[in-house]
Amino acid sequence: MNIHSIHHAQLPFRAGDEAQIRRFYNQLIGLTEFHYGEHVATNAPLRFVAGHQRIDLVPTDNWQPNPIPSHLAFEVQGLPTLRNRLLSADVALEESRPLVGYLRFYVKDPAGNQLEFLEPDASQASTV
Repeated sequence: MNIHSIHHAQLPFRAGDEAQIRRFYNQLIGLTEFHYGEHVATNAPLRFVAGHQRIDLVPTDNWQPNPIPSHLAFEVQGLPTLRNRLLSADVALEESRPLVGYLRFYVKDPAGNQLEFLEPDASQASTV
């Protein structure tokens, strides 16, 4: 058996905040929402495509913010464009944790889930 990829990550959000979650993941981050063809019921997970993987956001009636500083990291192309789009939407960025060889920042989605966005820093690429 070989594990070759992550199929999906699942994150909780407060039931009733679907519009905020959709706006953040679709309009601000640029992920595509999809459905399995099932009828979209109340309290159904919101599913977004990220490359060949998925992010499933599950509405939770008794939602509580995650007290553990865990996060989901996205490797992206065009990080400065995403950064500007989030700043224009008044999303707070945390940029105080540099990582050698990468440009990166952290944000919290409307449910308080921490997300990391990083891109290899072309200015630090080694020349061989």
